[in-house]
Amino acid sequence: MPVLITAEELRALLPDVTLLDVRWALGGPPGIDAYRAGHLPGAVFVDLDTELAAPPSATAGRHPLPDPADLQAAARRWGVREGRPVVAYDDTGNLSAARAWWLLRWGGVADVRLLDGGLGAWGGELATGDEHATPGDITLRPGRMPTLELDDVAAFARDATLLDARAAERFRGSVEPIDPRAGHIPGAVSAPTTENLDAEGRFLPAEDLRTRFVALGVGEHTGVYCGSGVTAAHEIAALEIAGYRAALYPGSFSQWSNRPDLPVAMS
Repeated sequence: MPVLITAEELRALLPDVTLLDVRWALGGPPGIDAYRAGHLPGAVFVDLDTELAAPPSATAGRHPLPDPADLQAAARRWGVREGRPVVAYDDTGNLSAARAWWLLRWGGVADVRLLDGGLGAWGGELATGDEHATPGDITLRPGRMPTLELDDVAAFARDATLLDARAAERFRGSVEPIDPRAGHIPGAVSAPTTENLDAEGRFLPAEDLRTRFVALGVGEHTGVYCGSGVTAAHEIAALEIAGYRAALYPGSFSQWSNRPDLPVAMS
């Protein structure tokens, strides 16, 4: 199933599609305010912090994977139904919407796509206020996307390719705005996810993405992490567009850096 959908393709599907507005920014402001000011007609707001993640902790990270039962209940509130396409978007090149894409794919929903270019690509009339979907009937079957557990990460980084999707300065350890230690997981390769996008917030063509990932050493076995498992999902979407399947390390650096017994590298 394709990862992306264009605005023109989306219009051809309406109204037989579930639209998810997943606007979010690290440190705020809350995405709900921007949603209420203007969103795709029929789209429901998805709260990344409370609906796409379990409560944060030092042991599990800032955005642990949600409990499957909680995710299924949320998906039904959004109107996700068996056999009905789902399209997620945001206003930052799908950097946060990709979390919903990955989680629903992880839960076994086959037809989940990202609106390429996000809200800025829509070019049509917007709705305001809140919208509530007719409850859905989806049954999630978790585990359909590969993941890495904390205990597996160090060996994986030695034997395969582990991409760090954060900004390059966070990888180097020159800045760290939120996690307790700066740097990166030893053996990881810097691969800022923003470099998967063009100036308009659309994903680069598949061939260009493939060229980028080959240069980074991507092959049959690839894992991805970021700060808390959000932008890493975006990297996995880009990898899938390029023809690669990659595992997500959900705890990411927010979990790793909270373990003083685990090493961090600086470069």
